[in-house]
Amino acid sequence: MPLAIRQTRVYRNLDDLEGLRPAWEELLEEFPGATTFSTWEWLAPWRRAFGSGRELLVLGFFDESETLVGLAPLQISRRRVAPLLELRVLGLWGDGSGDSDNLDFPVRTGWEAAVTAALLDFLTKETREWDFCEFNTMPPDSAVANCLTKLVGDCGWTAYQDQRASSAISLPETWGAYLRQLSSKERGKIAYYQNRVQRKYGVRFYRCESESEIPRCLEALFTLHGKRWQLLEQPGSFESTARRQFYSELAGLLATRDRLEFWLLELDGHVVAAQFGFRHGCTAFQLQEGFDPAYFADSVGYVLRAHVIEQLIARGVRRYDFLAGEASSKSRWATQASHYLNMQFASPFSRGSAYLLLINGASQSKEWLRGHLPRNAWQVLHRLNPKSAQHGRDADKASMHVSEIASAKG
Repeated sequence: MPLAIRQTRVYRNLDDLEGLRPAWEELLEEFPGATTFSTWEWLAPWRRAFGSGRELLVLGFFDESETLVGLAPLQISRRRVAPLLELRVLGLWGDGSGDSDNLDFPVRTGWEAAVTAALLDFLTKETREWDFCEFNTMPPDSAVANCLTKLVGDCGWTAYQDQRASSAISLPETWGAYLRQLSSKERGKIAYYQNRVQRKYGVRFYRCESESEIPRCLEALFTLHGKRWQLLEQPGSFESTARRQFYSELAGLLATRDRLEFWLLELDGHVVAAQFGFRHGCTAFQLQEGFDPAYFADSVGYVLRAHVIEQLIARGVRRYDFLAGEASSKSRWATQASHYLNMQFASPFSRGSAYLLLINGASQSKEWLRGHLPRNAWQVLHRLNPKSAQHGRDADKASMHVSEIASAKG
């Protein structure tokens, strides 16, 4: 007999979710894809730092025994797509600041189909809450994401997907075995720069472990990261007060659970490089870093990364995740390329559907609109310049027409 969700509960603020935390923790222990990005330690500080203008809409899915079998950590934001039109975007909690990757729907093994069906049922019944869904940076093997892709397609909803590159290192059991994964050139560079800094300076590597150390270590990271952007005459990530607040609270929560992987390198008593990351299970995630450009010739960031990877291997970490982005500086560490999944979808005949069709702008989208929109709405759309429609990436023009379509549909 197929598994079935007995109840779907809605949580709209952090206070309501406090009571769910023990069940949430238990769920993550049973969820094979659990990462830091699905934990309270990540999402609660993120909410307090970046939550302004976003409404929580967290769904808890329970079985007959009142056990939490799945969680949909969602949020609603508003996006102005035309001067007189705002659309309600249903996204994953944590998305929108550029800090979160690997966002997902925690679910117990065996419950993937039931949870996805209950999620889609909720979305179908509560369309007044949202215009279109935008779920970004999901892992490609996300069970709920893949089930949702199929269900949305079967229902005939408007849906699009794209990918964002990511990379990670599979770590062996010993440092020597890892070095053998690298090219001879990289092995030589690690030895050369390690010896170079040892000859020139008094060297100290250390991990920020206690809460009392966090403010000083974070200030070092913020300063070092900012120096690079100052050279480019641009503001860095940590010019944002909200981001500084987020890192401060996040670091404290992770440190209390011994999950903080925040490493620094001192030369002659001066912090010259810092790398901020965290660990969940056997995976370490590298989130942010900075180094002093005055020590560029000594490759201090490179030296620190080698030391961190060596220490992580010794402590049983088997995956070092660089998260999103592509860079040759990552591939030299024997990374394997992967990607995150982004998906957008909306119920048919809705203004969210019209918007997605327009911004994705393929000729087939135009044909779909011709066949499904009311005649007066199609006439509005047909005013779109054919060349612009063919190439379909003029979002500003598309947004203006969505506004007109919404009016035409009444």
